[in-house]
Amino acid sequence: MPRIQPMSALDWAALVLLSLMWGASFFFAGVALMEIPPFTLTFIRISVAAAMLIVILAASGSFVRVDLRTIGGFFMMGFINNVIPFNLLFWGQTHIASGLASIFNATMPLFTVVVAHFVTHDEKMTPGRVAGLVLGFAGVVVMIGPELMRELGTNVLAQVACLVAAFFYAISAIYARRFRELPPLVLATGQLSASTLMLAPLVLIDRPWTLPMPSMRALWAALGIAVISTALAYLVYYRIIAKNGATNVSLVTFLIPVSAILLGVTFLKETLTPNELIGFALIGLGLAAIDGRPAARLQKAFVR
Repeated sequence: MPRIQPMSALDWAALVLLSLMWGASFFFAGVALMEIPPFTLTFIRISVAAAMLIVILAASGSFVRVDLRTIGGFFMMGFINNVIPFNLLFWGQTHIASGLASIFNATMPLFTVVVAHFVTHDEKMTPGRVAGLVLGFAGVVVMIGPELMRELGTNVLAQVACLVAAFFYAISAIYARRFRELPPLVLATGQLSASTLMLAPLVLIDRPWTLPMPSMRALWAALGIAVISTALAYLVYYRIIAKNGATNVSLVTFLIPVSAILLGVTFLKETLTPNELIGFALIGLGLAAIDGRPAARLQKAFVR
């Protein structure tokens, strides 16, 4: 199995691209959930993404023969990376603000670095990595707004649901390491297809056939979260895991709020607040501490 490599400039660019794709998912979900129930939206998200990747896989001639162990791995990844966290997050977002959900989502790297330290041989905890994670998480809290923290203790079940979702995201990123030899397209298609089969019965809970037809706005949002925030995002996600490991890919949760805010500034003419600028700085310092190279260069300069 190939060893984990340090993040290059291209890898950081891929992480930023992934943050843009997943940052958009909070907007898409907020629009779609106004008219589409959580289980149904999760099924639409996964099934449409799986169908899209199957078409791409067939068109590119990239089908590979996999054994029963790998198929079982697809189902396990689908369960811990899609079925559980998607439903918990979508349900949680119907009860708490998306900003607060983003803060809980940003605990994923904290879970990842602790679990990876004990179950992997090449993603161990270091002082720089821990300091970077703490700085990054603090940046997310400051950027989104400390006032949201006053909501802790209300809608506790929804908040716990978002926290558990972040934990399962961390576990799934570490579990996916064992299939790094598979092409990202095959891995993403396999786990999304398995997730579709597992999610189909849950749609019965929502009884969507009894509900009014969603508006085009809601349907476009559902399509956006399926194509951009799921199918394309997972291709990038598994590429980063295969090359750079679970801890590095988990850093995307620090960048997702940054991407969402910058998209608002760029396309909605929103203005940056002092809290957001401070949050950006803390996240930047955190990522630099985790990367380690800026600190090493400074140390080398001072030693000279």
